[in-house]
Amino acid sequence: MMKHIFQKGNDSSKPTLLLLHGTGGTEQDLLPLADKVDPDANILSVRGNVLENGMPRFFRRLAEGVFDEEDLVFRTKALNEFLDEAAQKYAFDRNQILAIGYSNGANIAASLLFHYPDAIIGAILHHPMVPRRGMKLPNLSGRNVFIAAGTNDPICSPGESEELKSLLEGAGAKVDLHWENKGHQLTFHEVEAAGKWYKHI
Repeated sequence: MMKHIFQKGNDSSKPTLLLLHGTGGTEQDLLPLADKVDPDANILSVRGNVLENGMPRFFRRLAEGVFDEEDLVFRTKALNEFLDEAAQKYAFDRNQILAIGYSNGANIAASLLFHYPDAIIGAILHHPMVPRRGMKLPNLSGRNVFIAAGTNDPICSPGESEELKSLLEGAGAKVDLHWENKGHQLTFHEVEAAGKWYKHI
């Protein structure tokens, strides 16, 4: 089992929100976001179990912006299996999970969509990158994705956000791309925009 927090929501008809932090974060980081998106939903907030100079991440990288693909594939599989276990342990609907990820957490959430189309029903991705290139994506029709990106993001270029959007759309997902005139930080406005988007899916 990965280190995590589970909080039962007040409405079992809502999806379970899977929270995935950025590099150096913990399972506490995104709890305020979940509250903004849907205060009545279950929350499953997970801590990445890879350490980079003592900072938790969800998978290894070889350098800034260069992913260790083999490790990414391995960790994505492990996260998918963890979701199976958690759904059983906490008795929530395994087919109703929506991921909310920031940076490294957004990348592993996108990787779930690339590798396990049934793992999540959709995702709110704050400053994600393309997890893998050169692979055929599964059929993602019925999946809803919100991408928040910064026009001045030094880690994740605007072109990267556009590329991820077109890859997901090419696989049938419905994607909304929200721009902030900012860098890589998580802004209040993009969280607010994600909350509005969520209410209409």
